[in-house]
Formats: sequence, C-alpha cells, structure tokens
Amino acid sequence: MLSIIGIDHVVIRCRDITRSLDFYCRILGCRLERTVESIPLYQLRAGHSLIDLRPGEPAASGQNMDHLCLRIRAFDGERIRAWLESENVTLLGNVERRYGATGFGDSLYLEDPDGNCIELKAESDDV
Repeated sequence: MLSIIGIDHVVIRCRDITRSLDFYCRILGCRLERTVESIPLYQLRAGHSLIDLRPGEPAASGQNMDHLCLRIRAFDGERIRAWLESENVTLLGNVERRYGATGFGDSLYLEDPDGNCIELKAESDDV
C-alpha cells in the first residue's frame, strides 16, 4: 500500500523561462537547486519539495495542471496580498479559509506568468 507523505515535485511548462525563474525565485522565494541543460530543466527548491520548470508551450488543452499549492509559514494574508499586488501579480480572489494537507488555514490564489494557478496556504490553524 502507498503512503504519501508530501508533494515531491510539480513540472510546469513555461513560455518565458527567465520570467518564470524570476517569479518563482525572487517573488515566491524558491531557490534554484539544479539545472539539467540537456533537457533543459530548472529544479527549484520549495521547502521539502521541488518545482521543475521546462521551457515550452502549454499542452494543447492550454493547461498542464489545475493548481500548485505551496504551504507558507507565518502566513500574513494582507502583507502577502500587498506584496503580490506591488509586483503586478494577478490575484484570483481574496484570502479565504480552506482545507489542505495540514487542515484548515488561510489561503490565497494567484497566477504565475504562464497563467498557472498557484495557491499559497497557511499552516493549519486547527492545532
């Protein structure tokens, strides 16, 4: 039987790899951990998980995933919202309390430069 313990990685195709690297590293705080030039592939550290970026167009459907959820420590919804707005990031709604892997907590949806939906979520407030 399988026992899932967390997200290992998510692979995202990016139209403009430079813009996407800037977004995920500078704005969201990921760190470039490894580059595989032969593919090409850029592996970003996001806590205990990886976000893999590959140059290319989205699939024929236009979407490669529904959304990626990143758990955020010391989540301050208004501060995060103000920062993202100052960086001209497209926000998808307001901070709301939602359920995730660690229970209920505040979260906020936004779009990355390629239109992929990202959810930023607080640790559980149920503890």
